[in-house]
Amino acid sequence: MTPRTKEQNEEIRLRRLVQIRQAAADVFLNKGPLLEIRDVAAAAGLGYGTVYHYYSNKADLLHDLLWDALDRAVEWLKSSPMVQPKPPLKIPLEGSAAGVRLLRLWADDHAVYLLCKQAGEGFPSLPAARSAPLIAEFRREVLTPLSTLLGTGLTAGSALPGGTAGDAQHGLQHTEMLLAALVGCAALSLRRGQLDEDAPEIVKILKL
Repeated sequence: MTPRTKEQNEEIRLRRLVQIRQAAADVFLNKGPLLEIRDVAAAAGLGYGTVYHYYSNKADLLHDLLWDALDRAVEWLKSSPMVQPKPPLKIPLEGSAAGVRLLRLWADDHAVYLLCKQAGEGFPSLPAARSAPLIAEFRREVLTPLSTLLGTGLTAGSALPGGTAGDAQHGLQHTEMLLAALVGCAALSLRRGQLDEDAPEIVKILKL
């Protein structure tokens, strides 16, 4: 058998990491901090030793999973059509299509849902030294542009006539509440595997 090249080995390594992190997101949604490496291995269809080779403890796995999900959330936001800024808090989540798109992202990528859920709780599954940088990056790279995407116009608060930095801060807090409401309502549908089809109804129930 011809030995694998360095490039092939790297491709296998990256594919395994994706496989492990996806499985970990699914397990964490069901078991929370009770997640164990063995659970992840079973969900990924891999041997315990294989997963342990990449992650010897669940803290490192969750840390990498969340940062990886943040990168994908940022890319999704960059590719999403942005709505025109509106005065802060005037019409929460104007344009239900934005909310539906976000819910369907979570249906496809459970790790991004987990990222948003953990962010609303202050990333309690990570030690403070690891959660603080993630909180700051989430607010800057996800929450702030998400305000614009959801149509609150919160990120533009200080740039609007008469707008202040306080308006923008108040707006970000409002966006956090909207996001928490979506996370909570999405949980049941996500566990049932119905979030994609339930997304429009969830947005309707929340009167978004």
